[in-house]
Parts: sequence; C-alpha cells; structure tokens
Amino acid sequence: MDNDSVDPERPARSIAIIGVGQVGAAAAYALILGSVASDLFLVDNRSEWRDGQVRDLSDVAYTIGSRTRVRAATHQEARQCDIIVITAGSKFYYGQTSLDYLYRNASILRGIVNEMKPFQKDTILLVVANPVDLLTSLAKELSGLPSSQVFGSGTFPDSVRLRGMVADQAGVAANSLDLYVLGIHGDTQVTAWSSAAVGGIPLKKALPPGKLIKEKDMENECKNRSRSIIRAKGATPFGIGTIVSSICASILFDKHNIRPVSHFQPEYGCCFSYPAVLGRTGIGHTVHMPLSMEEEQKVTESVMAMKEKLDKVKEMIS
Repeated sequence: MDNDSVDPERPARSIAIIGVGQVGAAAAYALILGSVASDLFLVDNRSEWRDGQVRDLSDVAYTIGSRTRVRAATHQEARQCDIIVITAGSKFYYGQTSLDYLYRNASILRGIVNEMKPFQKDTILLVVANPVDLLTSLAKELSGLPSSQVFGSGTFPDSVRLRGMVADQAGVAANSLDLYVLGIHGDTQVTAWSSAAVGGIPLKKALPPGKLIKEKDMENECKNRSRSIIRAKGATPFGIGTIVSSICASILFDKHNIRPVSHFQPEYGCCFSYPAVLGRTGIGHTVHMPLSMEEEQKVTESVMAMKEKLDKVKEMIS
C-alpha cells in the first residue's frame, strides 16, 4: 500500500495496542471506559493470550454500553489505525546488564516497526515501553513518520503523581497545580520547581502559612513509589493505562492539552520530555518553560547520558 494513500475501509477513531500484557490490557480497559476509540485493535505474538484479552475486554464494553469495538489484529491490520500504542517489551531480569536490557527492547521495537511499515501518512505512534526516551528516539528514526507524530508517554505519569503528592501536602486540588517533571524518565528526571505555580501564583507564595514542601523528599518519594509498585506487581499498569487513554483522547478529540511527553528535540537530536501541545496531528509545538540554571544543566546532563546509550544501541542493532 502506498504510504500516501488513505484506506477507504479504515475505521473511524481507531487505536491499536501492540503488546497486551499488564500495561497494554490496562490501557485498553481505560480506553474502553472512556469510549475514546470506535475500534480498538489488540496485537500480540501470543495469539491465544491476545484472543483471551479480546474476549475479556469485549465483555467490559458490553457491560458499560461502550461504543468501542475490540478486535484481534495482526501488525499489518493495526498499521491502518489513527494511533498505534507500543507497550511490548522485555522485563528487566536480575543479573541482566543494562545494555543487554536496552538491546533486547530496542530489537523488539525495531521488529515491530519494520513489520508495520509503511504507516498511514497521518498515523500517530505512541511509545510506552521502557526505556521510553531511548525507544521513542529509535521509533522516530525507524518509522519514517514526521517527528511530530512519534512521541512517548515520557514523564507524564511522574508529573501527575508528583502533582497529586504536592496537592495533598498543600491542601489544594491537583488540577490547580502547574508542576512538571522533565527530561529523561527515570532516576535522572528533573522537577521544574522553579516554575511551579498554583493558579498562576508561584508555589512557595501560594502555600498557606506554616506549609512547607520538602522538594527533594517529594522527588524521591515520587520515584520510590513507582519502584515499590513494580517490585510488588511487576508493572504500574493502571496508572500508565490511564495516561495512555488521556493522551489518545487529546489526539483524537483535538483537545490541544499541554502534556509533558517525550518528543524530538532538534538541538539534541533525540527525544525526551518537555511540555507539548497535543492535537489531532500529534505534537503541535513544544512549550519552552523558564528553568533555573541548575535545572537546565541537570536536563542537559541526563539527555547527553541517554544519547550515549542510544548511539551504542543503534550500533548494536544496525
């Protein structure tokens, strides 16, 4: 099929999820509850597992009267969709080197993208598998899609979690907070405390008398909470599933929400998280936040470290 053509049989508001383990299934569940898509395509190399997930999730749609139709699909069928969500990847095993882990997941991603090409010219590729920034950078290169149409969940989950924690401490609603986690998702991610605000007022000035936000403690708790969930159950499926649903809704309903997602930054030549406007064409534009010199330096250092790993992995899979 010509990449510039549009299939007349292409379903309206369609989403494909590649890999329907814990995270993929939770994302599908959240999308059904929100009736975000008219058609939801599930793809997994384990056909019996995939078919079981289709039947189980179809029951959810029937129960709540969702307009979403759930289908089993191949990679070739899924490439027709408006949004393709990649959750497939290997887990990190005890004794495994970090480079081996990166190589395995990069190889999985390459196989998925190559099997699905050519994509529809307006398809959005959303990467959720980890390490999300490295894999999003690879997906952007491998897919041949415009950089505005390839991005990852990035630090969106971390930003949501941290806002909730700060809101509880400050006694305000989380949606009143402007607070973003930026950079490379994981241990080196950076919280933009210098730009944090409540209702447009700097956070420190907006706090009630006697209230104090211990920034470093909050950051560590945010990271440790994710690790503790993964240690207990292997993944954070419900949190990330809801994030996927939110991102897909922003795209398909052209909401123009601002979300901290991992997307291509030309000056660095790779993808990492910065606030961006999300709409039907993907990334509308990056919202460049004013950061302190220390925050800027930490973001740059984390990005350059990831870029080194990215270059090594690209050599290994080439």
